[in-house]
Amino acid sequence: MTLTALMSAATETIETAETGGFMDGIASFFTDLGDSFYENFIAEDRWMYLVNGLKNTLLITILAIIIGLVLGFLVAVVRSTHDKTGKMKFLNFLCNVYLTVIRGTPVVVQLLIIYFVIFASVNIDKTFVAVVAFGLNSGAYVAEIVRSGIMSIDNGQFEAGSSLGLSYSQTMISIILPQAFKNVLPALANEFIVLLKETSVAGYIAIEDLTKGGDIIRSQTYEPFLPLVAVALIYLVIVMLLTRLVAKLERRLAKNDKR
Repeated sequence: MTLTALMSAATETIETAETGGFMDGIASFFTDLGDSFYENFIAEDRWMYLVNGLKNTLLITILAIIIGLVLGFLVAVVRSTHDKTGKMKFLNFLCNVYLTVIRGTPVVVQLLIIYFVIFASVNIDKTFVAVVAFGLNSGAYVAEIVRSGIMSIDNGQFEAGSSLGLSYSQTMISIILPQAFKNVLPALANEFIVLLKETSVAGYIAIEDLTKGGDIIRSQTYEPFLPLVAVALIYLVIVMLLTRLVAKLERRLAKNDKR
């Protein structure tokens, strides 16, 4: 049932109610909605498109987050080291090029270039391509988030590490990065939530992600309302759960700071 049909059914319900058949109108509306639900999700096990799509979405997101974290922290350390010491000029130049290109182009274009240009002559798994594309994209934003956290740490922390006999790298790993991570945790969490939603464009290279699953159902039933609303609700629930988990982690970190 399309949105127009549902609105028409609701209108008929109101008109029926005005003529005295309120309960009959309500029953008719929910009967039509139930039939539409059955046609979109139960018939021919179409709900499996959403389940399989959700699995692919979560897999791509989790692996891309790992790549983004590792790459982002490395780039952030290189750039902050150059800013503070003037060293690593060549690596800093490469990092700047990477950040400029990735942050200056849409993620869907990056995905298409990696699949249709870079891996055009290679028989490669599409999920792997998506993980690489979204991981590289996320790494650029994570790098700037972490770098801002590192630069916010007072230089006295570096001096304290030096007075304890620690090298620059040891000070960075043991003292600076843990504090920076705590400071930028909300921004990192927001980046991961954005990444989860950005994976919805994976269908451009024919990956059956959550969004693509809903679109497949729509193409079979010619009813866009329920499939697309279901996809939106699934994304919403996941984002709300992630937000609650991050808030809980932030409260726990805040309690540790007070001890």
